[in-house]
Amino acid sequence: MDFQFDARTEELRGTLLAFMDEFVYPAEEVAHEQRAKLASPWDTPAVVEELKAEARRQGLWNLFLPDAEHGAGLTNLQYAPLAEITGRSPQLAPTALNCAAPDTGNMEVLAQFGDGPQKERWLRPLLAGEIRSAFAMTEPDVASSDATNIETRIRRDGDDYVINGRKWYISGAMNPDCAIFIVMGKTDPDGEDVRRQQSMVLVPRDTPGLRVRRAMQVYGYEDHYHGGHAEVVFEDVRVPAANLIGEEGGGFAIAQARLGPGRIHHCMRLIGMAERAIELMCRRAVSRTAFGKPLAAQGQVQGWIADARVTVEQLRLLVLKTAWLMDTVGNRGAHTEIQAIKIATPRAVVDIIDKAVQVHGAGGVSQDFPLAELWAGARTLKLADGPDEVHQRSLARRELKKYL
Repeated sequence: MDFQFDARTEELRGTLLAFMDEFVYPAEEVAHEQRAKLASPWDTPAVVEELKAEARRQGLWNLFLPDAEHGAGLTNLQYAPLAEITGRSPQLAPTALNCAAPDTGNMEVLAQFGDGPQKERWLRPLLAGEIRSAFAMTEPDVASSDATNIETRIRRDGDDYVINGRKWYISGAMNPDCAIFIVMGKTDPDGEDVRRQQSMVLVPRDTPGLRVRRAMQVYGYEDHYHGGHAEVVFEDVRVPAANLIGEEGGGFAIAQARLGPGRIHHCMRLIGMAERAIELMCRRAVSRTAFGKPLAAQGQVQGWIADARVTVEQLRLLVLKTAWLMDTVGNRGAHTEIQAIKIATPRAVVDIIDKAVQVHGAGGVSQDFPLAELWAGARTLKLADGPDEVHQRSLARRELKKYL
């Protein structure tokens, strides 16, 4: 990145880059070795807690929250280059900085929509990195890309809500430190306005009737560092009515508010993943010889590297523009750009990582390099936070309106 950000961002970038070199990259192998010795694969390796303590000591903590009361007070534009750097080690760096999904989105929801007791009970320990959380929205029996399809029922019963439903791919739910679920379901399934049928409630993990049934795999990976992606069943789960977030019927709007920052955070980190892949591809190309000359001298490999660099520079500028618009005209004003980066970034980064895999040969699909896992993560983001086709549909409609 050749251009300059403001002084505070540049200072944080320098600190974070040094943190990555000194602590995060060396911890990748250590974490892998420690996890192999844990009683449960879902437990947190000791080195992760060490990284969190060091990041907090260096002031690299809760950088994602623009609210200075709870976070670092950075704008989206200031946070963008920092999130990109963490994407170079997506299993460790975001967690080390307390900037990992789904906790980031859940903290944003609680900070923006939670009441005083909810913030004290759940937001405070999340901000401190003492607990983890999950966001329970996606369901196996309906097309959850259309949030109005959600079937989980949240029924008012006196001073309580009773929840029944089944969710899956609930990120973070396998982590034993996951203490709270934000659950989206329907409080008014027959309501005339389909976008006012849903509500969100806070459900502590130890609530009777909440059962984490199994870990869902992602292209064969269980994403242990991420806390997994679980199937979760809610059977007559009863929580106090005070656990409602915001108002009844406000769940859809809260979900949209949560997804805007979440989408751009993913795209920021994806660019970092692409940069890591380019670096690995270049190092491999100059160190391997095939058919009498280095891979780096092969025209096709040179083309892949050149195209990857051009693509990353284009994507970065689009993401930075989107971050700037979110800061200046709000998420609604940046709607087109948010959709554009959500379409373009995973698609392009999957291709870049795939080329890096190809340059590595068999090593590219092995556990000896991070590329296979990076590819699986990037490919999954073509589905997460809304599949590409949903964003294409919405973006096309906005464009067509100009001509109707």
